[in-house]
Amino acid sequence: MPYTLYPLPCFIKCDKCCGFCRRPGEPPLDLGCIPWLGYALEFGKDAASFLTRMKEKHGDIFTVLVGGRYVTVLLDPHSYETVVWEPRTRLDFHAYAVFLMERIFDVQLPQYSPSDEKARMKLTLLHRDLQALTEAMYTNLLTVLLGDTEAGSGWHEMGLFDFSYSFLLRAGYLTLYGVEALPRTPQSQAQDRVHSADVFHTFRQLDLLLPKLARGSLSVGPGMQGQRSPVEAVVPSQAGRPGAQEQLAGELPAAPGGDGRGNMGPAAFWLLLFLLKNPEALAAVREELEHILLQAEQPISQMTTLPQKVLDSMPVLDSVLSESLRLTAAPFITREVVVDLALPMADGREFNLRRGDRLLLFPFLSPQRDPEIYTDPEVFKYNRFLNADGTEKKDFYKDGKRLKNYSMPWGAGHNQCLGRAYASNSIKQFVFLVLAHFDLELLSPEAEIPEFDLSRYGFGLMQPERDVPIRYRIRL
Repeated sequence: MPYTLYPLPCFIKCDKCCGFCRRPGEPPLDLGCIPWLGYALEFGKDAASFLTRMKEKHGDIFTVLVGGRYVTVLLDPHSYETVVWEPRTRLDFHAYAVFLMERIFDVQLPQYSPSDEKARMKLTLLHRDLQALTEAMYTNLLTVLLGDTEAGSGWHEMGLFDFSYSFLLRAGYLTLYGVEALPRTPQSQAQDRVHSADVFHTFRQLDLLLPKLARGSLSVGPGMQGQRSPVEAVVPSQAGRPGAQEQLAGELPAAPGGDGRGNMGPAAFWLLLFLLKNPEALAAVREELEHILLQAEQPISQMTTLPQKVLDSMPVLDSVLSESLRLTAAPFITREVVVDLALPMADGREFNLRRGDRLLLFPFLSPQRDPEIYTDPEVFKYNRFLNADGTEKKDFYKDGKRLKNYSMPWGAGHNQCLGRAYASNSIKQFVFLVLAHFDLELLSPEAEIPEFDLSRYGFGLMQPERDVPIRYRIRL
C-alpha cells in the first residue's frame, strides 16, 4: 500500500506545541516547520544567508525559533546603540558567554564578577600595561618569525592561514604568559619557540572544534566516554594541569571579555591575502612602511620596538585593516532579555521583548555588508576608510542619517572588546615585520580567494574553508 508523505504545517502565527504566540507590539514571529527545532538547522548551516532571507521576508527586526529558544534578531544599525548600552539588569551580556564556557570547558565560575574582570583587563589591555605588552609582542614576534626561519635558507612553503595564525598566537602567548627566562638567551628563545609551537597545536585542535562544541553537537566517540569535559577529550595531556581548562577557555574567541588572541591570526591572514591579491593596495602599504623606515633612527635590523606614535601614524595600513575586518568579522552580539521590556527603534517604532528570550545583533549583514552604506560592499577597497587628504574616514550614512556604528568588528557598548588596541597593534606589527623582513608570494596568484567556513559565523573573525599556499624567505 503506497504512503503519501505530507509536509509538516508551518506554524507562522502560533506554535501549538509550546503555546508561544505573537502578542500585539512584538516583532514578527517565524517558527519554521519543525516544532521546537524551528530554524536551528538552517541557522547553524549558514547564519548569514538565513538571516538575509528572514530580513527580506520580515524587515529589520523579527523573532525566530532556534532549538527551543526564541531569538529576536535586530538588523537596523541605527538602533544598535540602544541595545549595546542597555544595563545588565535589562539586557544581560555575560550570561551567554558563561553558558558557552560551561558547555565547552565544563568550567564553572561561582565567584565570577564581570565588573571586576573588566576593571582588571582595562588596566592591562587599555591603559597601564598596553605599552609594555606592545613592546613585548614586537620582541616575541621577532623571536618566532626570525627564529623559525634562518637567513639564506631559501624559500619555505606553507599555508598563509597557518603562517599568520601560528606566528601571531605563539608570540601572543609568550607576551601574555611569559617567556622561559629573562634576560633572554639563544637557548631560552629556542625553548620559547618549541613551547609556543606546542601551545598553538593544542589551541588549534580546540579551535577547529569550537563551533560544534559551542552548539553542543560534538559526538562523544569511542574512548571519550567518561572524560570530564571536551577539553580532556581533545587534549588530555593539557587538561590534567591545574587551571588548564580555565586558561584554555580564556584563549578561545567565545570566551567572555577576551583580548583577541583567537582572532588576531585570522585577521592577519585576510589582511595579507587581500594585499597579495591587490597590487595597488600592497604598493600603498609598502610605500607607507618605507616612509616609516626612512624616518626611523635605527635600521630595521636594530629596531627593538615600534613606538605607539609610529603605530598611530599608519593611516593606509589602518584603512586596510578596517576594510579587511569589515569584510570578515562576523560576531554575534547577544543579550539575554532579563525583564519584559519595550525596545525603541531609531525610526520611532517600539517593540516588546519577553523575559527569557535572546536578542541578537549581526553587524556583518548591516552595517558591514549593507550596499546602502558601502558601494560594492563585497569588494575589497583598501582606501575605503581614507579621506582624500589621507585622514581616517568616519562619515557613513544610511537612510540619510550618519551612522555611529558603521563597522563593528570589536563589538560595541558595555562589552566592546577590551583587547582591541592590543590586537590592532599586534596585527600591524606583524604585517610590518613580514613586509620588512620577508619576500612573500602566493603559489597560485590566479586562484580565487577562498570561501568562508560557514560554521564560524558568530565566533568573531571568519576562517577560510581552505588554506592558501604561499612561499616565503627572509630578505637578505
